[in-house]
Amino acid sequence: MHKSSKQQILSKIYGHGMGWAFSATDFLPDFKRYEIDESLSSLAKAGKIRRCMRGIYDYPMFSSILNKIVAPDVDNVAQALARKFRWHILPHGDTALNCLGLSTQVPGTYLYLSSGPNREYDLAGRMLQFQSTKQREAIFKYPESALAIQALRALGEKRITPEILTRLQRCFTSSQWQKIQKDTTAVTGWIYEYIRQLAIPESPHE
Repeated sequence: MHKSSKQQILSKIYGHGMGWAFSATDFLPDFKRYEIDESLSSLAKAGKIRRCMRGIYDYPMFSSILNKIVAPDVDNVAQALARKFRWHILPHGDTALNCLGLSTQVPGTYLYLSSGPNREYDLAGRMLQFQSTKQREAIFKYPESALAIQALRALGEKRITPEILTRLQRCFTSSQWQKIQKDTTAVTGWIYEYIRQLAIPESPHE
């Protein structure tokens, strides 16, 4: 039996898993715009998806520990906005550390460097901010490269210990670190030196 546009769109959403954030743009050109808008509106009213802010929805994440639906994932929402507006973004400072699980401290403002304009969004009481930048580091072949660089920069050269490097190395696979090393040859010297160490399968700090 042929699935309706709404059923097909819901299947695509479910295929990304709980927590995924998206906009109508993510379903183009597979569906007509009016089909997308009508489907998302209907699915939101039915409680299948959640409207996070104007034009952005998510597939709500249920926490078995808390036994309730949790707040939208800020990074997923940021990525959805970036896809919608065709921005290149990367988490900055404490936001990068939070994304990698290197900090349990919840940032007061989730800050992303962006190839787009300066923008601020209120996401259920949490501030999501995009800061326009012309830095070369705003664009990399792999998103992991930007995360690694921003995490190292946020930590600072003098604060990095062997223990921190071990935790950071576990954030990505060995093959990912190899790709990151090739992708970041033009970054600041001390940052690249740490990336080079992290890309070695058996680093001295392990």
